[in-house]
Amino acid sequence: MIPFDYERATDAAGAVATVARNPNARFLAGGTNLVDHLKLGVSEPELLVDVSRLPFGEVQEQDGVVRAGASVRNSELAAHPLIRQRFPVLAQALLAGASGQLRNLATTGGNLLQRTRCPYFQDVTTPCNKREPGSGCSAISGHNRDMAILGSSEQCVATHPSDMAVAMTALDAVVRIQGVDGERTVPVAEFHRLPGDSPERDTVLQHGELITAVDIPGAAPISAYRKVRDRASYAFALVSVAAVVDMAGGVVQDVRLALGGVAHKPWRARRAEAALRGSRATEQAFREAAEAELADASPLAGNAFKVPMAKNTIVAALRDLTGEQR
Repeated sequence: MIPFDYERATDAAGAVATVARNPNARFLAGGTNLVDHLKLGVSEPELLVDVSRLPFGEVQEQDGVVRAGASVRNSELAAHPLIRQRFPVLAQALLAGASGQLRNLATTGGNLLQRTRCPYFQDVTTPCNKREPGSGCSAISGHNRDMAILGSSEQCVATHPSDMAVAMTALDAVVRIQGVDGERTVPVAEFHRLPGDSPERDTVLQHGELITAVDIPGAAPISAYRKVRDRASYAFALVSVAAVVDMAGGVVQDVRLALGGVAHKPWRARRAEAALRGSRATEQAFREAAEAELADASPLAGNAFKVPMAKNTIVAALRDLTGEQR
């Protein structure tokens, strides 16, 4: 680990100003991802600004919107009565991610900012366009079992690792951001980027901008998170589905779907949603919607299995939520 300076922030504006001034400064919250990268040599900041003690550690409700502060720990968010009652999909996604010890440290803001667990990104001895732009993507012709099947590019095929972000995407949550020019908001569905020609940029954040909270509107009592992984705990998703459904008389009035483990960002399944709205909640309708969503999938040599897996996971998640029988 290289030497670095450390400062403990006392207010958000000061933290933002400090990081914005130094192009090689980073924010530090729970540190569950960043500290690993310091050890691996993936990240070599000159300065860490600790924002974990800023007053962003509460879950509050106002005017029908639940606001989760950026410093709320994943374990606290998953256990909060408002989240469990109104957004079961989010509670389930949080509990599906990492170990209890990590959830006790990981924060809402930091979870959104997780970087890929692509082994080539984490191995500084191998080419990786995300870590070193222009060096190449080792995963395309290498070990790519866990890589993307949707929205990838010739520059990067890595996947986003967060479970929480997938649920937040299906819930139409909004990220609140503070920068040197004031505050702005960005829907979670638009917060993360597809790789394109700039895979080194995971999100739309500018340097120095700080997540202060995430707003979750309304309620989603008929919702669930389904995660397919190699083992039942401590594993990232091969494929996951966050589903929110509004039903009336056996007809899908509204539906929101997001997929994890399949793209560089949480993947909002807009095609499947459009196919399902107004249709009867049948397995055939679910299957046709899944087929439409995965029509443009571009699997690699080692992950073609993810295409049928994603389709089947969408169908299973919707079948369980609606009570549709096989």
